[in-house]
Amino acid sequence: MKWMRWLWAANLLLLLALLLGLARLGTRKRALVPAAAGTRATTGGAPGIPPSRTPTAFLPSTPRTPTPFPSQTPLPPSATPVPVVTIPLPPALHPIIIGRSVEGRPLEVYRFGSGADVRLIVAGIHGGNEWNTIALADQLIDYLRRHPDTVPASQTLFILRNLNPDGEARAHGVDGRVNANGVDLNRNWPYRWQAEWDLDGCWQYRPVTAGTAPASEPETAALIAFIQTWQPTALISYHSAALGVFAGGLPDFPPSMRLAETLASAGGYAYPPLNTGCDYTGNLTDWASSVMGIPAVDIELTNHEDTDFEQNLRVLDAFLQWQP
Repeated sequence: MKWMRWLWAANLLLLLALLLGLARLGTRKRALVPAAAGTRATTGGAPGIPPSRTPTAFLPSTPRTPTPFPSQTPLPPSATPVPVVTIPLPPALHPIIIGRSVEGRPLEVYRFGSGADVRLIVAGIHGGNEWNTIALADQLIDYLRRHPDTVPASQTLFILRNLNPDGEARAHGVDGRVNANGVDLNRNWPYRWQAEWDLDGCWQYRPVTAGTAPASEPETAALIAFIQTWQPTALISYHSAALGVFAGGLPDFPPSMRLAETLASAGGYAYPPLNTGCDYTGNLTDWASSVMGIPAVDIELTNHEDTDFEQNLRVLDAFLQWQP
């Protein structure tokens, strides 16, 4: 019977060896099975997110280096430009909100095209006093939605439809010119800024200030940040009424003068413009040209009511075709 106990012991050892071998084989097979589709184990990405799902911000294809402000008109610490919102939205369908007014209204920019050559149109800097510039911007936005091929493939066109929504909401007329802080936004830019100016030949229908400092207003600061980010190659600021086309830059900036001449000819506006003797301190187009090196013009519509839409379709075409 002793030999039978040895036989049972040998069989038991053989069975244990067989089970151990099968366990090792199963481990090797599991190691050879590929990862499930849509997962990444050790590539540094989040598990389960394929590379094609990585979100992308709505930013220029080429990083742009902001130009510093001139030393004679520094921004105060409280006036640091707000960051540009970079939400990836369908072009022309929804606005990009680049900031908010004193009273919290959104500053809306519409984008058309996606080329590297950036152009910018600004309307409503004087709010309800020049509400027809906002109406013109809305007409151009609607036209470009229906005719997107108007913008060349090499270009991106931005339209800021209303830089002063608080003034426009307050009144259509002289009481709607300034923002909610009583500031003329076209005298708040950090170039040749002055707290007070000679009123001879200038708008003087209501009390107005240039702000507590250059770029003291959130509307100005938001547009500065947007321009510094996108570095447009040409800029139009729409105004009313009747004076013609002003070339940005003091001293004279030849690219702005060439742009002014081209757009005035296309739209039938006067250039050089009517000179009333006003000293335009701290304005957008002088800052854009003299500080940022951007060819820029103010275009004055013929009155405070009409949009000159047909004229400005010709201006738009000339603006997009113009080369710096």
